[in-house]
Parts: sequence; C-alpha cells; structure tokens
Amino acid sequence: MGHMWDSLCCASEEGPSAATAEVKQENLSQTASYGTSHNDLNVTLLMEPSDIKMYPTEDTPVPEGQPVKRKKGPAPKMLGNEVCSVCGDKASGFHYNVLSCEGCKGFFRRSVIKGAQYTCKNSGRCEMDMYMRRKCQQCRLRKCREAGMLEQCVLSEEQIRLKKMKKQEEGTARTSAVATPGPAPEMPPLAPEQQEMIEKLVAMQKQCNKSSFLERPKVTPWPQSQDPLNREVRQQRFAHFTELAIMSVQEIVDFAKQLPGFLELTREDQIALLKTSTIEIMLLETSRRYNPAIESITFLKDFSYNKEDFAKAGLQFEFINPIFEFSKGMNDLHLDEAEYALLIAINIFSADRPNVQDHELVERLQQPYVDALHSYIRIKRPNDHLMFPRMLMKLVSLRTLSSVHSEQVFALRLQDKKLPPLLSEIWDVHE
Repeated sequence: MGHMWDSLCCASEEGPSAATAEVKQENLSQTASYGTSHNDLNVTLLMEPSDIKMYPTEDTPVPEGQPVKRKKGPAPKMLGNEVCSVCGDKASGFHYNVLSCEGCKGFFRRSVIKGAQYTCKNSGRCEMDMYMRRKCQQCRLRKCREAGMLEQCVLSEEQIRLKKMKKQEEGTARTSAVATPGPAPEMPPLAPEQQEMIEKLVAMQKQCNKSSFLERPKVTPWPQSQDPLNREVRQQRFAHFTELAIMSVQEIVDFAKQLPGFLELTREDQIALLKTSTIEIMLLETSRRYNPAIESITFLKDFSYNKEDFAKAGLQFEFINPIFEFSKGMNDLHLDEAEYALLIAINIFSADRPNVQDHELVERLQQPYVDALHSYIRIKRPNDHLMFPRMLMKLVSLRTLSSVHSEQVFALRLQDKKLPPLLSEIWDVHE
C-alpha cells in the first residue's frame, strides 16, 4: 500500500502528462488501427471492493428468492400484533423497507455502516428466530436482506450529522425571522486566519486547474466523424473522456496534498479519504463548469459536451441525467470560487469514509473548513439563513451520485470498455 501511494504522490508532482500519456496508450491499444501495446501504469491508488447492486424495476419480474421492494408511499398503520419479518419478535414498524423489531433494525444499521463480515458455524443454514438471532449474525444479516431490507435506506453517520445541522439551521432561521423581521444586523468580518485560509484554497485550486490546462494539447482529440457504427471513433471518444478523468484525479490529489493537515494523516487514511471522495469532487468540479444557456459542461475552457456527447462516449443516460440535474441544482445556488473550494475541502475530510482509522483527527481537520464556510456564507448572504444547510446537503446528494457512478462503471465492463489502470483501481474495477 505504501509503495503505491508513494507512486501516486510522485506522479502528481510530475504533473498529469505522464499519467495521461499512459492512459492514451492503454485506450488506443484497444483498436487494431492504433496498434500500440500497454505498459502497466505505475500511478495507482489502492481501492477497497464496494457493493454494486442492480435493483429490478417495477416492470421487471423479481427472481425467486430475491427480496421484494415495498411500494413507495406511507407505511400501513400498525394493528399492534405484527411480528418482525426477520426474527419473529414484536415489530415496532417499517424499518429500511421491512416490518421489523427494534433489535433487527439496529443490527442491520450497524452491520451496513461498519461493513461487517460475519461467519456462520453452520454453513449459513441457521433458522432465524428470537433465540438464534443472538447466536448467528451471518444468518441474521442474510435474513434481513432476504426479508427486503435495503442498504441504501441506511444513512451514514456523516449524513445524519448533516441532516441534524440542517434542522438546527432551519430552526434558527425560523426563530430569527419571527424575532427580527427588520433588516439583518451587520455580521462581523471573517477572522484573519479564516480569510487567509480561504485565499490560499482559491489560489491552490486555480494553480491545479492551470496545470491541467497546460496539458490540454496532449488529450486525444474528440473525433469529428458522426458515424455511430465506427468502432475506432467510439474508442476515440471513450479515450478522450478517460484522459480528462485522469487529469481531474491528478488535480484532486495535488489539491489534497496542499491542504493543511492532510499529510499529517497516515498513508492509509490519506488513501481511504481520497479513494471515495475523488468521484464526488469530480462531480462537484463538473457542476462548476455547467452552462445552463447551452445545457453543456465545459472542460479546460474549450471542450464543451452536452448529454448526447456523454452518451456517444459510452455513458448511460441513467448516469448522465443525474449529473446534469445535480449540476443545474448547484448552478442555481450561484456559488463562488471560495464556496466551491471550501466544499471540496470539507468533502475530502469526511471521517465516515470506509477504512478511515483516525476519525478524531479527520474530524478535527475538517472543522475549520466547516466553520469558515458558515462564517463566509453568513457574511455574503446575510438574509439567506438556509444557504449553509442547503450546501451541506449537496454533499449528501453526492453520496447518492457516487453509488449511481458505481453502477455506470459496472455497465462499462458489460460493454467491454476497459478503463485505464488508475481509474480501475480508484473505481474498484477488478478485471
């Protein structure tokens, strides 16, 4: 793990050109006309496996033995004699899509958040009841899933914290609106250390963007041919997008390394934070480049793409549409460079990421950015008391988009589109 992280750091210091060149070689080698062989890319991040689940639609018959999703809408009223679908104890309500007791509800939540792996002494054949639920955790978790409990219904600790903050802000806003209907009082200026930190963040981000812009001529050109059946043209479009993605990853790594405190973390925690935040930061950066007038996203100042362009590169509309919807929603907030930079820093220092060891240190490193964003917004938008929680909830939306992205990566594999090694490791693709 240490060797691969060192390689990534060294590569990011050299700039994105080396990584992009390797990506181009990998992409072009997949068509006979390109004819080049692929050398292993040394610029890699270690990734942990993530669950990629495809859920059937309402029109698709559910295979036998698979959990059936409860239809949307309010849960039926309880009669008082319902039993838990997992263990048979008295049910307390519908939890994570299933009628269950408080015990199984808590057990499923803890198991999902911790990514727990259990072992059954009976080869997974235990009959689950109120007695066995305490004896065999593997079979209990299996029964939870068979009953229909859904992992995506479980909120992470970070999401719960953000929801609580939003509620507190909304309560404060309502109280303030009733108590002070007149003009908002003048807000104190930013603390000098906050002002300095924000200016440094914006300067760091501009420098990282500039480095990528200088590498623009090395990106595989977007083909002019519109022939949808031309395999070489399709491959060129895919290569173009993957090379842009590599450059974006390098930007994120360079930015993270310059954040105060990031290099204080162990290599393992640095990797754990980056590997899961990278796609979310890429989507944040994408939203910055959204142009609502032409409904397109512009990279490196000159490359503009609409939904159809993304589709021509091999992406599915199930992933494209949420990207554009998120970008439009972010555009509606009219955030400036400082707010984007602070959001990215907050996103990187998320202590609830899988495999993070020193949660306390990560939270301590994140807090100054949260405080600075809060203060900055109160000064810039004194009459909009809900802007701060709205911005933080966008980070929660990114978690959902990240899971949609995992399904897109899975779909690319089904299309036999081979990702460059760096992206494969970041996005948990195991050939």
